[in-house]
Amino acid sequence: MFELKIKTRFAGAHQLTMVGHKCENLHGHNWHVEVCVKGEQLNSAGVLADFGDIKKAVRKVVDGDLDHKFLNELAAFKDRQPTSERIAVYIAQNVQALLDDTLDESLQVSRVMAWESDDACAIYYPE
Repeated sequence: MFELKIKTRFAGAHQLTMVGHKCENLHGHNWHVEVCVKGEQLNSAGVLADFGDIKKAVRKVVDGDLDHKFLNELAAFKDRQPTSERIAVYIAQNVQALLDDTLDESLQVSRVMAWESDDACAIYYPE
C-alpha cells in the first residue's frame, strides 16, 4: 500500500450553534488541510500518481468551494453545521469524485485532516 499526502490552506468563516462558548459567535479560521490518497500499485513511471494531478483536484475543491466563504451559507451545509468534521468529509467526498473522473479509479482518499488551528483538527477516514 502506498499513500501520498497533499497539504493546502483556505480561509473560511463559520458559526456553530449549540456547541457553547465563543464558537457560537461568527468567527473565521485559516484552515490547514491535509488530503491523503492511497493505492496498491505504482504506475509504469514508478509512482502512485502525479502529485500535480492530486493537487489540482484538492485545489478545485478547497479553492473553488471553500476559500473565503461563510461556510454556513454553502448548500453542502444546509441544515447542518459546518464543523471541522463535516468539512473533512466534504473535502474527502468531493476530491474522491474528481479523482474517479480524472485519474485511476483505484486511487482512494484515505484520510482528510481539517485543521482549524495549529493545535486542533478533525480527521476523517472514508470507508
